[in-house]
Amino acid sequence: MHRSTALLAALTLVLPVAAGAQSVQNATLRRAQQAFENLDYRQALPIAQSSLRERLTGFERARAYELLGFAYSGLDSILKAVDAFKQVVLIEPERELDPNRTSPKALSAFQVALTQILVIRQLRVDSVNFIGGQGAIGIRYTVTQPSRVVTRVSGGTVGSMRIDSTVANGQVNIRWPARMPSGDPVPAGTYNVVVEATVGQNSFSTSQPIRITHGAVDTLPHLTSLPGYTYLPETEVPPKSWRPMGLALVYSGIALAGTAALSHGDLGSSSMREGGIISGGIVLAGFVMTLKKPAPQPAQGNILYNSLLREQIARRNTEIAQENTRRRQQVALSVVPLPRTGGGR
Repeated sequence: MHRSTALLAALTLVLPVAAGAQSVQNATLRRAQQAFENLDYRQALPIAQSSLRERLTGFERARAYELLGFAYSGLDSILKAVDAFKQVVLIEPERELDPNRTSPKALSAFQVALTQILVIRQLRVDSVNFIGGQGAIGIRYTVTQPSRVVTRVSGGTVGSMRIDSTVANGQVNIRWPARMPSGDPVPAGTYNVVVEATVGQNSFSTSQPIRITHGAVDTLPHLTSLPGYTYLPETEVPPKSWRPMGLALVYSGIALAGTAALSHGDLGSSSMREGGIISGGIVLAGFVMTLKKPAPQPAQGNILYNSLLREQIARRNTEIAQENTRRRQQVALSVVPLPRTGGGR
């Protein structure tokens, strides 16, 4: 039972190193790796130390120190494990251990190593798009010791420009508006965001290249109408009225009454006949006028409404024209992080 537990613990130490074994070309380092995988920590240690005296790539040198850190952790030599992991982080500042595949002893030694050396890790610059003066670029990093940290940007036509200066420990978040001291957006181009930490005689710096491009800001279209409002017809047809027929009846009655009065005189029955004809004509004209479609009339309320609506649209278009003039003077910034070519120092 105890042997199985020890074997499982050993395997958790092997896995992080074994993941990079295929990239190891140095024969001595491969022998140390094989001894470690065979759980022979005491043999793996001198072989790994011997490999460090040979010509190794940066990757292989970090793996050799990492192998020493895991082996010392397996032998409960925690202080030596911490020293080995410190070298790993100095060579590969972004190195992380998988907590699911690493023993608690090795993880603890690695975390202690981080607190004993000055490095800047996990430098990240956000990929963003914003209008100059209305947004900012997010910059994040982690510093392992309390130190004076200066963040600056270099390259393009700006030379070197300081972004931030602070005393920090742990994670730091910065927002850079990407503006020159004059207030103008930084010119388009490729830049380096450089973070430098200093404590006593120790210093460390790392950088992240970015590309900034400029674009035009979209303008607003002019309005021809307002949402929710429409023009109303400025004329309307009044409803049919029986007034012409009524007037015709009144006038025909008057005509008949006048004719009846005249019939008692010398004109006689001929006047009545003529009066009837006239009355009939008046009634017919009144009936025709009643059936005729009324002529359109100006709708004063709609005319006033449309006039107010035109004034509102004209006022809004004046504001849009002023806004577009301002937007044509603005710059849309697009920021994209580029692949990093190296670590820190």
